[in-house]
Amino acid sequence: MKVLITGGAGYIGSTVASACEDAGHEVVILDDFSTGRREFVADRPIYEGDIADRELIARICGEHAVDAVVHCAARIVVPESVEDPLGYYENNVSKTVTLLDELDRQGIERFLFSSSASIYAPDEDFIVTEESPLQPGSPYARTKYMVEMILEDFTKASDMRVLSLRYFNPIGTDPKLRSGQQLEKPSHVLAKLLEAWVNKETFTVTGVNWPTRDGSGIRDFIHVWDLARAHVAALEKFDVATESGPYQVFNIGTGNGVTVKELAASFEEISGEPLKIQFGDPRPGDVAGVYTVSQKAREVLGWKAELSETDAVRDAIAWLPVRQEMLGY
Repeated sequence: MKVLITGGAGYIGSTVASACEDAGHEVVILDDFSTGRREFVADRPIYEGDIADRELIARICGEHAVDAVVHCAARIVVPESVEDPLGYYENNVSKTVTLLDELDRQGIERFLFSSSASIYAPDEDFIVTEESPLQPGSPYARTKYMVEMILEDFTKASDMRVLSLRYFNPIGTDPKLRSGQQLEKPSHVLAKLLEAWVNKETFTVTGVNWPTRDGSGIRDFIHVWDLARAHVAALEKFDVATESGPYQVFNIGTGNGVTVKELAASFEEISGEPLKIQFGDPRPGDVAGVYTVSQKAREVLGWKAELSETDAVRDAIAWLPVRQEMLGY
């Protein structure tokens, strides 16, 4: 199978590309390098440009027999989306509509969408399934929700079939250290833990009054390699998964809820060093969090998470010197 990956030079997209190649599939990368890294592309075919560039999409499809598209390209920082909602709607929603239209013109019928568990309404026990109520809590989350609605409608009016993978909280790095978290100042919790640890700074737990077992946010921290493997499983089971309908949703998580305080404690145990920790207010757009059972992914795609948040922390620590050598920071 030949797979076009938008955002394929980014943290998740590059890891998905490696997992696809490890499974024997060919990949083609499209990235505008706003956050992606050329170092992560290796010798893969690469096209630099915008997902809404119709001529570029047509050229890619003309030069490669693309069997499926994995759409990872998006802006993803929740507080930034609160500050710049129009920029997020334009980039994540409007450009995706243009991309879909051009892919349809080019005869592409398999589309794998990087969605987000942030669209769920928190439940009393924080556990969600694919049928749980939706209540996106930030402009970023709403862009994912809106694209999902667009995709479902589009499958009813075209030959396009779509699998939406609702990611929970990816952490860690490719265990072979081919790529990883590339941002110098990333915003997700494990990166903040690493930054505090490396620089001997204080780690801030943002929000400690949530209705969780210890007051900090609860997350389903999934190793990014397990997440990448889920994409491969979805691609390989795509036709089977869409037999019951052209639009299908899958939660991709571990099924285990881990609080931010618990992740910090695991980090201290693995690193062997205590952290300086302080408590602060939630960031704009933050929510208490949810985790999933991922039963549908196991039954339909034959996928389940195999790595723990402990594995992710170890791999993330191992990535630091590689990142320094590869990226210079």
